[in-house]
Amino acid sequence: MAYQPSNKFEQVRAEKLERLAALGIDPWGSRFDDRQPIGQVRELAPESGESHIRVRTAGRVLSKRDSGKACFFDLADKSGRVQVLAGQKQIADDWKVVELLDLWDMVGVEGIIGRTRTGEVTIFAHRIFFLTKTLAHPPEKYHGAQDVEILLRHRYIDMIQDASVIARFEQRAKILGFIRRFLAGEGFTEVETPSMQAIAGGAAARPFITHHNALDLQLYLRIAPELYLKRCLVGGMERVFEIARVFRNEGIDATHNPEFTMMELYEAYGDYNRMMEITEQIVVGAMKEVGLPMQMTYGEYQLDFTPPWRRATYDELLAEHAGCHMDQPEQILAAANARGIATAGKDIDLIVSELFEATVEDVLIGPVFVIDYPASLCPLTKRKTSNPKVAERFELFVAGMELANAYTELNDPILQEELFTKQLSGQKEEDSMAKMDLEFILALKHGMPPAGGLGIGIDRLVMLLTSSETIRDVVIFPLLRPRPLSAGINPISDDQSEPAS
Repeated sequence: MAYQPSNKFEQVRAEKLERLAALGIDPWGSRFDDRQPIGQVRELAPESGESHIRVRTAGRVLSKRDSGKACFFDLADKSGRVQVLAGQKQIADDWKVVELLDLWDMVGVEGIIGRTRTGEVTIFAHRIFFLTKTLAHPPEKYHGAQDVEILLRHRYIDMIQDASVIARFEQRAKILGFIRRFLAGEGFTEVETPSMQAIAGGAAARPFITHHNALDLQLYLRIAPELYLKRCLVGGMERVFEIARVFRNEGIDATHNPEFTMMELYEAYGDYNRMMEITEQIVVGAMKEVGLPMQMTYGEYQLDFTPPWRRATYDELLAEHAGCHMDQPEQILAAANARGIATAGKDIDLIVSELFEATVEDVLIGPVFVIDYPASLCPLTKRKTSNPKVAERFELFVAGMELANAYTELNDPILQEELFTKQLSGQKEEDSMAKMDLEFILALKHGMPPAGGLGIGIDRLVMLLTSSETIRDVVIFPLLRPRPLSAGINPISDDQSEPAS
Protein backbone atom coordinates (compact mmCIF):
# COMPACT_ATOMS: atom_id res chain seq x y z
CA MET A 1 0.00 0.00 0.00
CA ALA A 2 1.36 3.41 -0.97
CA TYR A 3 2.26 5.73 1.89
CA GLN A 4 -0.41 8.38 2.46
CA PRO A 5 0.83 11.44 4.44
CA SER A 6 -1.68 12.46 7.11
CA ASN A 7 -1.06 16.22 6.91
CA LYS A 8 0.72 18.92 4.92
CA PHE A 9 3.89 18.65 6.99
CA GLU A 10 4.24 14.94 6.40
CA GLN A 11 3.60 15.62 2.70
CA VAL A 12 6.75 17.80 2.59
CA ARG A 13 8.76 15.04 4.21
CA ALA A 14 7.28 12.39 1.94
CA GLU A 15 8.41 14.37 -1.11
CA LYS A 16 11.96 14.49 0.27
CA LEU A 17 11.76 10.75 0.89
CA GLU A 18 11.05 10.25 -2.81
CA ARG A 19 13.88 12.59 -3.82
CA LEU A 20 16.33 10.66 -1.66
CA ALA A 21 15.27 7.40 -3.27
CA ALA A 22 15.61 8.97 -6.74
CA LEU A 23 19.22 9.90 -5.86
CA GLY A 24 19.96 6.28 -4.97
CA ILE A 25 20.17 7.06 -1.25
CA ASP A 26 18.50 4.62 1.13
CA PRO A 27 16.34 6.85 3.36
CA TRP A 28 16.38 4.19 6.09
CA GLY A 29 20.17 3.94 6.30
CA SER A 30 22.41 1.01 7.04
CA ARG A 31 25.05 -0.16 9.46
CA PHE A 32 27.31 2.65 10.68
CA ASP A 33 30.45 1.28 12.35
CA ASP A 34 33.08 3.01 14.49
CA ARG A 35 30.65 5.59 15.78
CA GLN A 36 31.93 7.71 18.65
CA PRO A 37 29.40 9.00 21.23
CA ILE A 38 28.87 12.74 20.88
CA GLY A 39 29.87 13.32 24.49
CA GLN A 40 33.21 11.67 23.76
CA VAL A 41 33.62 13.69 20.56
CA ARG A 42 33.14 16.96 22.47
CA GLU A 43 35.96 16.06 24.86
CA LEU A 44 38.36 15.94 21.90
CA ALA A 45 37.74 19.57 20.95
CA PRO A 46 40.75 21.95 21.19
CA GLU A 47 40.70 25.15 23.23
CA SER A 48 40.27 27.16 20.03
CA GLY A 49 40.24 26.81 16.24
CA GLU A 50 40.33 23.56 14.30
CA SER A 51 42.34 20.48 15.19
CA HIS A 52 43.62 17.56 13.15
CA ILE A 53 41.47 15.07 15.06
CA ARG A 54 39.06 13.19 12.85
CA VAL A 55 35.79 12.07 14.40
CA ARG A 56 32.90 9.89 13.30
CA THR A 57 29.57 10.12 15.04
CA ALA A 58 25.83 9.91 14.45
CA GLY A 59 22.62 11.20 15.94
CA ARG A 60 19.38 13.08 15.45
CA VAL A 61 19.15 16.54 13.87
CA LEU A 62 17.57 18.83 16.50
CA SER A 63 18.03 22.17 14.75
CA LYS A 64 19.12 23.37 11.32
CA ARG A 65 20.30 26.78 10.10
CA ASP A 66 21.02 27.30 6.40
CA SER A 67 23.25 30.11 5.19
CA GLY A 68 23.74 29.88 1.44
CA LYS A 69 26.51 27.42 0.69
CA ALA A 70 26.87 26.27 4.28
CA CYS A 71 24.57 24.68 6.78
CA PHE A 72 24.81 24.49 10.55
CA PHE A 73 22.84 21.81 12.37
CA ASP A 74 22.83 20.43 15.90
CA LEU A 75 23.28 16.70 16.22
CA ALA A 76 22.33 14.82 19.41
CA ASP A 77 22.55 11.37 20.90
CA LYS A 78 21.99 10.28 24.49
CA SER A 79 25.50 11.37 25.48
CA GLY A 80 25.21 14.97 24.33
CA ARG A 81 24.75 17.50 21.57
CA VAL A 82 27.20 19.06 19.10
CA GLN A 83 27.09 21.58 16.29
CA VAL A 84 27.96 20.42 12.77
CA LEU A 85 29.14 22.74 9.99
CA ALA A 86 28.53 21.33 6.52
CA GLY A 87 29.96 23.45 3.73
CA GLN A 88 28.90 22.74 0.14
CA LYS A 89 32.52 22.78 -1.05
CA GLN A 90 33.83 20.60 1.79
CA ILE A 91 31.24 17.81 1.56
CA ALA A 92 30.87 17.84 -2.24
CA ASP A 93 28.38 15.16 -3.35
CA ASP A 94 26.93 14.84 0.17
CA TRP A 95 25.50 18.36 -0.11
CA LYS A 96 22.35 16.89 -1.68
CA VAL A 97 21.82 14.97 1.56
CA VAL A 98 22.04 18.18 3.59
CA GLU A 99 19.51 19.87 1.31
CA LEU A 100 17.00 17.13 2.06
CA LEU A 101 17.48 17.12 5.83
CA ASP A 102 14.50 17.73 8.13
CA LEU A 103 14.43 18.15 11.87
CA TRP A 104 14.67 14.85 13.74
CA ASP A 105 16.21 13.05 10.75
CA MET A 106 19.16 10.85 11.71
CA VAL A 107 22.55 11.19 10.05
CA GLY A 108 26.14 10.10 10.42
CA VAL A 109 28.97 12.63 10.22
CA GLU A 110 32.71 12.39 9.56
CA GLY A 111 34.93 15.41 9.98
CA ILE A 112 37.40 17.38 12.07
CA ILE A 113 36.54 18.47 15.62
CA GLY A 114 37.24 22.10 16.45
CA ARG A 115 35.68 25.37 17.52
CA THR A 116 34.17 28.28 15.63
CA ARG A 117 35.36 31.87 16.13
CA THR A 118 32.72 32.22 18.86
CA GLY A 119 34.14 29.19 20.70
CA GLU A 120 31.33 26.75 19.86
CA VAL A 121 32.47 23.11 19.72
CA THR A 122 31.83 22.08 16.12
CA ILE A 123 32.41 19.18 13.77
CA PHE A 124 33.63 20.53 10.43
CA ALA A 125 32.04 17.88 8.24
CA HIS A 126 33.77 16.08 5.34
CA ARG A 127 31.09 13.40 4.89
CA ILE A 128 27.37 13.16 5.67
CA PHE A 129 25.60 9.79 5.74
CA PHE A 130 21.80 9.61 5.67
CA LEU A 131 20.63 7.08 8.28
CA THR A 132 16.87 7.55 8.87
CA LYS A 133 14.16 9.78 7.44
CA THR A 134 11.64 11.04 10.00
CA LEU A 135 8.17 11.28 8.49
CA ALA A 136 6.26 12.70 11.46
CA HIS A 137 6.94 16.36 12.18
CA PRO A 138 8.32 17.17 15.64
CA PRO A 139 6.81 19.48 18.27
CA GLU A 140 7.17 23.17 17.55
CA LYS A 141 10.62 24.61 18.03
CA TYR A 142 10.50 26.72 21.16
CA HIS A 143 8.02 25.06 23.50
CA GLY A 144 7.97 21.43 22.43
CA ALA A 145 5.27 18.98 23.47
CA GLN A 146 3.97 20.10 26.85
CA ASP A 147 0.87 17.92 27.27
CA VAL A 148 1.75 15.33 29.92
CA GLU A 149 -0.54 12.70 28.39
CA ILE A 150 1.17 13.09 25.00
CA LEU A 151 4.58 12.68 26.60
CA LEU A 152 3.50 9.57 28.52
CA ARG A 153 1.59 8.02 25.63
CA HIS A 154 4.46 8.72 23.25
CA ARG A 155 7.43 8.37 25.59
CA TYR A 156 9.88 8.51 22.69
CA ILE A 157 8.93 12.17 22.15
CA ASP A 158 9.65 12.85 25.81
CA MET A 159 13.05 11.15 25.47
CA ILE A 160 14.01 13.10 22.35
CA GLN A 161 13.02 16.44 23.86
CA ASP A 162 14.41 15.91 27.35
CA ALA A 163 17.73 14.14 27.94
CA SER A 164 16.92 13.78 31.64
CA VAL A 165 14.21 11.23 30.80
CA ILE A 166 16.76 8.76 29.41
CA ALA A 167 19.08 9.56 32.32
CA ARG A 168 16.29 8.66 34.76
CA PHE A 169 15.79 5.23 33.22
CA GLU A 170 19.54 4.67 33.16
CA GLN A 171 19.51 5.40 36.90
CA ARG A 172 16.77 2.82 37.28
CA ALA A 173 18.94 0.25 35.49
CA LYS A 174 21.87 1.09 37.80
CA ILE A 175 19.69 0.59 40.87
CA LEU A 176 18.47 -2.80 39.63
CA GLY A 177 22.02 -3.79 38.70
CA PHE A 178 23.26 -2.91 42.18
CA ILE A 179 20.47 -4.90 43.87
CA ARG A 180 21.32 -7.98 41.83
CA ARG A 181 25.06 -7.66 42.57
CA PHE A 182 24.48 -7.04 46.27
CA LEU A 183 22.17 -10.00 46.71
CA ALA A 184 24.47 -12.31 44.73
CA GLY A 185 27.29 -11.23 47.04
CA GLU A 186 25.11 -12.14 50.03
CA GLY A 187 24.60 -15.65 48.65
CA PHE A 188 21.11 -15.19 47.19
CA THR A 189 20.10 -17.01 44.00
CA GLU A 190 17.88 -15.23 41.51
CA VAL A 191 14.96 -17.37 40.34
CA GLU A 192 11.94 -16.89 38.09
CA THR A 193 8.50 -18.00 39.25
CA PRO A 194 5.27 -18.20 37.23
CA SER A 195 3.65 -14.98 36.07
CA MET A 196 0.44 -16.91 35.32
CA GLN A 197 -0.91 -18.78 38.32
CA ALA A 198 -3.86 -21.07 38.86
CA ILE A 199 -4.55 -19.41 42.22
CA ALA A 200 -3.77 -15.76 42.98
CA GLY A 201 -2.02 -15.53 46.32
CA GLY A 202 0.66 -13.88 48.39
CA ALA A 203 -1.12 -10.54 48.82
CA ALA A 204 -4.53 -8.99 49.30
CA ALA A 205 -5.32 -7.55 45.88
CA ARG A 206 -7.71 -8.08 42.97
CA PRO A 207 -6.00 -10.00 40.14
CA PHE A 208 -6.24 -9.83 36.37
CA ILE A 209 -7.88 -12.95 34.95
CA THR A 210 -6.86 -14.67 31.72
CA HIS A 211 -7.61 -17.99 30.03
CA HIS A 212 -5.40 -20.74 28.65
CA ASN A 213 -7.18 -22.16 25.62
CA ALA A 214 -5.35 -25.46 25.22
CA LEU A 215 -5.96 -26.48 28.84
CA ASP A 216 -9.31 -24.66 29.08
CA LEU A 217 -7.96 -23.20 32.31
CA GLN A 218 -8.65 -19.90 34.05
CA LEU A 219 -5.41 -18.30 35.20
CA TYR A 220 -4.42 -15.16 37.08
CA LEU A 221 -1.58 -12.77 36.45
CA ARG A 222 0.40 -12.90 39.64
CA ILE A 223 -0.19 -10.36 42.36
CA ALA A 224 2.97 -11.50 44.17
CA PRO A 225 5.69 -14.16 43.74
CA GLU A 226 5.69 -14.98 47.46
CA LEU A 227 4.12 -18.42 47.65
CA TYR A 228 6.33 -19.84 44.90
CA LEU A 229 9.51 -18.36 46.38
CA LYS A 230 8.66 -20.03 49.70
CA ARG A 231 8.37 -23.35 47.87
CA CYS A 232 12.02 -22.82 46.94
CA LEU A 233 12.87 -22.59 50.66
CA VAL A 234 11.06 -25.88 51.22
CA GLY A 235 13.15 -27.42 48.45
CA GLY A 236 16.42 -26.36 50.07
CA MET A 237 17.26 -23.09 48.29
CA GLU A 238 18.09 -21.18 51.45
CA ARG A 239 18.44 -17.67 49.97
CA VAL A 240 16.34 -16.75 46.93
CA PHE A 241 15.09 -13.58 45.30
CA GLU A 242 13.14 -12.46 42.28
CA ILE A 243 12.73 -9.10 40.58
CA ALA A 244 9.22 -9.68 39.32
CA ARG A 245 6.60 -7.89 37.29
CA VAL A 246 3.37 -8.14 39.26
CA PHE A 247 -0.17 -7.17 38.31
CA ARG A 248 -3.03 -5.83 40.42
CA ASN A 249 -6.39 -4.95 38.93
CA GLU A 250 -6.82 -1.79 40.96
CA GLY A 251 -6.66 1.99 40.69
CA ILE A 252 -4.00 4.28 39.25
CA ASP A 253 -2.52 7.21 41.16
CA ALA A 254 0.81 8.85 41.94
CA THR A 255 2.22 5.71 43.59
CA HIS A 256 0.18 2.92 41.93
CA ASN A 257 0.29 1.39 38.46
CA PRO A 258 -1.58 -1.86 37.66
CA GLU A 259 1.69 -3.40 36.42
CA PHE A 260 4.73 -2.76 38.58
CA THR A 261 8.07 -4.23 39.66
CA MET A 262 8.60 -5.92 43.01
CA MET A 263 11.81 -7.34 44.45
CA GLU A 264 11.09 -10.18 46.85
CA LEU A 265 13.66 -12.22 48.76
CA TYR A 266 13.54 -14.99 51.34
CA GLU A 267 16.30 -16.10 53.68
CA ALA A 268 16.13 -19.35 55.61
CA TYR A 269 16.86 -19.01 59.33
CA GLY A 270 16.32 -15.23 59.21
CA ASP A 271 13.59 -13.04 60.68
CA TYR A 272 12.14 -9.55 60.25
CA ASN A 273 15.05 -8.00 62.17
CA ARG A 274 17.45 -9.47 59.63
CA MET A 275 15.19 -8.12 56.86
CA MET A 276 15.53 -4.60 58.32
CA GLU A 277 19.31 -4.92 58.09
CA ILE A 278 19.12 -6.05 54.45
CA THR A 279 16.65 -3.27 53.59
CA GLU A 280 19.00 -0.61 54.96
CA GLN A 281 21.91 -2.11 53.04
CA ILE A 282 19.97 -2.24 49.77
CA VAL A 283 18.62 1.32 49.95
CA VAL A 284 21.88 2.89 51.18
CA GLY A 285 23.88 0.94 48.61
CA ALA A 286 21.54 1.98 45.80
CA MET A 287 21.89 5.61 46.89
CA LYS A 288 25.67 5.35 46.67
CA GLU A 289 25.38 3.65 43.28
CA VAL A 290 23.61 6.69 41.82
CA GLY A 291 25.73 9.22 43.69
CA LEU A 292 23.27 10.40 46.34
CA PRO A 293 24.32 11.58 49.81
CA MET A 294 22.74 10.16 52.96
CA GLN A 295 20.97 13.49 53.54
CA MET A 296 18.75 14.40 50.61
CA THR A 297 15.65 16.36 49.63
CA TYR A 298 12.59 14.66 48.19
CA GLY A 299 9.83 17.10 47.33
CA GLU A 300 9.03 19.00 50.51
CA TYR A 301 10.86 16.53 52.73
CA GLN A 302 14.39 16.60 54.15
CA LEU A 303 15.45 12.98 54.59
CA ASP A 304 18.40 11.40 56.41
CA PHE A 305 19.19 7.81 55.43
CA THR A 306 22.13 7.38 57.78
CA PRO A 307 21.56 3.95 59.36
CA PRO A 308 20.27 2.64 61.66
CA TRP A 309 16.78 3.96 60.87
CA ARG A 310 14.06 4.53 63.40
CA ARG A 311 11.98 1.55 64.54
CA ALA A 312 8.49 2.37 65.85
CA THR A 313 5.72 -0.07 66.71
CA TYR A 314 2.34 0.08 65.00
CA ASP A 315 0.67 0.55 68.36
CA GLU A 316 2.80 3.46 69.55
CA LEU A 317 2.33 5.30 66.25
CA LEU A 318 -1.42 4.73 66.40
CA ALA A 319 -1.46 6.14 69.93
CA GLU A 320 0.70 9.10 68.89
CA HIS A 321 -1.40 10.14 65.89
CA ALA A 322 -4.89 8.71 66.53
CA GLY A 323 -4.95 8.83 70.33
CA CYS A 324 -5.78 5.17 70.93
CA HIS A 325 -4.17 1.75 71.23
CA MET A 326 -4.87 -1.41 69.22
CA ASP A 327 -6.50 -3.11 72.24
CA GLN A 328 -8.95 -0.27 72.95
CA PRO A 329 -12.01 -1.00 70.79
CA GLU A 330 -14.21 1.77 72.17
CA GLN A 331 -11.52 4.43 71.64
CA ILE A 332 -10.80 3.04 68.19
CA LEU A 333 -14.46 3.30 67.15
CA ALA A 334 -14.65 6.84 68.50
CA ALA A 335 -11.47 7.92 66.69
CA ALA A 336 -12.67 6.33 63.43
CA ASN A 337 -16.11 7.92 63.62
CA ALA A 338 -14.55 11.30 64.36
CA ARG A 339 -12.62 11.04 61.10
CA GLY A 340 -15.54 9.88 58.98
CA ILE A 341 -14.38 6.26 58.69
CA ALA A 342 -17.33 3.88 58.25
CA THR A 343 -17.45 1.34 61.07
CA ALA A 344 -20.85 -0.39 60.83
CA GLY A 345 -20.52 -4.13 60.36
CA LYS A 346 -16.73 -4.04 60.11
CA ASP A 347 -14.28 -6.17 62.07
CA ILE A 348 -12.48 -4.05 64.64
CA ASP A 349 -9.07 -4.93 63.21
CA LEU A 350 -10.10 -3.69 59.77
CA ILE A 351 -11.18 -0.42 61.39
CA VAL A 352 -7.78 -0.22 63.10
CA SER A 353 -6.11 -0.66 59.72
CA GLU A 354 -8.20 2.07 58.08
CA LEU A 355 -7.61 4.39 61.05
CA PHE A 356 -3.86 3.81 60.81
CA GLU A 357 -3.89 4.58 57.08
CA ALA A 358 -5.90 7.75 57.65
CA THR A 359 -3.91 9.16 60.56
CA VAL A 360 -0.39 7.75 60.47
CA GLU A 361 0.95 6.72 57.08
CA ASP A 362 0.92 10.11 55.37
CA VAL A 363 2.85 11.78 58.20
CA LEU A 364 5.69 9.25 58.33
CA ILE A 365 8.58 11.22 56.86
CA GLY A 366 11.13 8.59 57.82
CA PRO A 367 12.85 6.54 56.88
CA VAL A 368 11.05 4.61 59.60
CA PHE A 369 10.34 0.92 60.08
CA VAL A 370 6.79 0.45 61.37
CA ILE A 371 7.00 -2.86 63.24
CA ASP A 372 4.70 -5.34 65.01
CA TYR A 373 1.39 -5.17 63.15
CA PRO A 374 -1.94 -6.57 64.35
CA ALA A 375 -1.70 -10.30 63.72
CA SER A 376 -5.18 -10.48 62.18
CA LEU A 377 -3.95 -8.31 59.28
CA CYS A 378 -1.01 -10.61 58.51
CA PRO A 379 -2.07 -14.16 57.55
CA LEU A 380 1.37 -15.13 56.24
CA THR A 381 3.35 -13.83 59.21
CA LYS A 382 4.68 -15.49 62.36
CA ARG A 383 3.21 -14.23 65.61
CA LYS A 384 5.34 -12.86 68.46
CA THR A 385 5.92 -15.53 71.07
CA SER A 386 5.34 -12.98 73.82
CA ASN A 387 2.10 -11.69 72.29
CA PRO A 388 0.23 -13.80 69.69
CA LYS A 389 -1.97 -10.80 68.81
CA VAL A 390 1.05 -9.11 67.23
CA ALA A 391 2.75 -10.25 64.02
CA GLU A 392 6.48 -9.91 63.33
CA ARG A 393 6.01 -7.67 60.33
CA PHE A 394 7.38 -4.31 59.29
CA GLU A 395 6.66 -1.77 56.60
CA LEU A 396 9.23 0.86 55.65
CA PHE A 397 7.83 4.35 55.12
CA VAL A 398 9.65 7.26 53.50
CA ALA A 399 8.00 10.61 52.73
CA GLY A 400 4.59 9.14 53.55
CA MET A 401 5.09 6.33 51.03
CA GLU A 402 5.34 2.61 51.77
CA LEU A 403 8.61 1.39 50.29
CA ALA A 404 9.06 -2.12 51.68
CA ASN A 405 7.15 -4.86 53.50
CA ALA A 406 8.66 -7.77 55.40
CA TYR A 407 7.78 -10.63 57.71
CA THR A 408 9.16 -13.27 59.92
CA GLU A 409 7.53 -15.92 57.75
CA LEU A 410 4.86 -18.27 59.07
CA ASN A 411 6.03 -21.85 58.52
CA ASP A 412 3.38 -23.68 60.56
CA PRO A 413 1.11 -25.43 57.99
CA ILE A 414 -1.66 -26.05 60.53
CA LEU A 415 -1.90 -22.40 61.58
CA GLN A 416 -1.43 -21.26 57.97
CA GLU A 417 -4.43 -23.29 56.79
CA GLU A 418 -6.48 -22.00 59.72
CA LEU A 419 -5.58 -18.36 58.92
CA PHE A 420 -6.28 -18.80 55.21
CA THR A 421 -9.70 -20.26 56.01
CA LYS A 422 -10.51 -17.32 58.28
CA GLN A 423 -9.24 -14.75 55.80
CA LEU A 424 -11.13 -16.23 52.84
CA SER A 425 -14.44 -16.32 54.67
CA GLY A 426 -16.86 -13.99 52.94
CA GLN A 427 -14.51 -12.82 50.19
CA LYS A 428 -15.88 -12.36 46.70
CA GLU A 429 -14.86 -14.94 44.11
CA GLU A 430 -13.06 -12.36 41.95
CA ASP A 431 -10.91 -11.10 44.83
CA SER A 432 -7.43 -12.45 45.52
CA MET A 433 -7.02 -15.50 47.69
CA ALA A 434 -10.73 -16.30 47.28
CA LYS A 435 -9.49 -19.87 46.87
CA MET A 436 -7.05 -21.53 49.21
CA ASP A 437 -3.69 -22.51 47.75
CA LEU A 438 -3.70 -26.11 48.93
CA GLU A 439 -0.47 -26.79 47.03
CA PHE A 440 1.26 -24.19 49.19
CA ILE A 441 -0.14 -25.76 52.37
CA LEU A 442 1.14 -29.14 51.15
CA ALA A 443 4.58 -27.61 50.55
CA LEU A 444 4.64 -26.26 54.13
CA LYS A 445 3.79 -29.73 55.42
CA HIS A 446 7.07 -30.91 53.91
CA GLY A 447 8.90 -28.46 56.15
CA MET A 448 9.88 -24.84 55.47
CA PRO A 449 12.71 -23.55 57.66
CA PRO A 450 12.20 -20.47 59.85
CA ALA A 451 12.74 -17.55 57.49
CA GLY A 452 12.57 -13.84 56.88
CA GLY A 453 10.97 -12.41 53.76
CA LEU A 454 11.18 -8.95 52.22
CA GLY A 455 9.44 -7.12 49.37
CA ILE A 456 10.66 -3.77 48.01
CA GLY A 457 8.65 -1.75 45.50
CA ILE A 458 11.26 -1.01 42.84
CA ASP A 459 9.25 1.73 41.14
CA ARG A 460 8.79 3.63 44.39
CA LEU A 461 12.45 3.21 45.27
CA VAL A 462 13.40 4.64 41.88
CA MET A 463 10.92 7.49 42.39
CA LEU A 464 12.67 8.35 45.63
CA LEU A 465 16.23 8.09 44.30
CA THR A 466 15.50 10.08 41.13
CA SER A 467 13.32 12.73 42.82
CA SER A 468 10.36 11.75 40.62
CA GLU A 469 6.89 12.93 41.61
CA THR A 470 4.81 10.05 40.27
CA ILE A 471 5.22 6.39 39.42
CA ARG A 472 4.48 7.26 35.77
CA ASP A 473 7.82 9.07 35.64
CA VAL A 474 9.76 5.87 36.40
CA VAL A 475 7.66 3.32 34.48
CA ILE A 476 8.89 3.70 30.94
CA PHE A 477 5.50 2.91 29.37
CA PRO A 478 2.78 3.38 32.03
CA LEU A 479 -0.76 2.16 31.48
CA LEU A 480 -3.08 4.78 30.01
CA ARG A 481 -6.64 4.70 28.76
CA PRO A 482 -6.58 3.64 25.08
CA ARG A 483 -7.06 6.38 22.53
CA PRO A 484 -7.85 5.66 18.85
CA LEU A 485 -4.90 6.55 16.63
CA SER A 486 -5.13 5.77 12.93
CA ALA A 487 -1.99 5.07 10.97
CA GLY A 488 -0.06 8.20 10.12
CA ILE A 489 -1.76 10.49 12.64
CA ASN A 490 0.78 12.54 14.53
CA PRO A 491 0.22 13.02 18.28
CA ILE A 492 1.34 16.64 17.91
CA SER A 493 -1.42 18.74 16.36
CA ASP A 494 -0.86 20.12 12.88
CA ASP A 495 -0.88 23.74 14.01
CA GLN A 496 1.98 23.35 16.49
CA SER A 497 4.85 23.46 14.05
CA GLU A 498 5.93 24.51 10.62
CA PRO A 499 7.57 22.18 8.12
CA ALA A 500 11.21 21.65 9.02
CA SER A 501 13.65 23.29 6.67
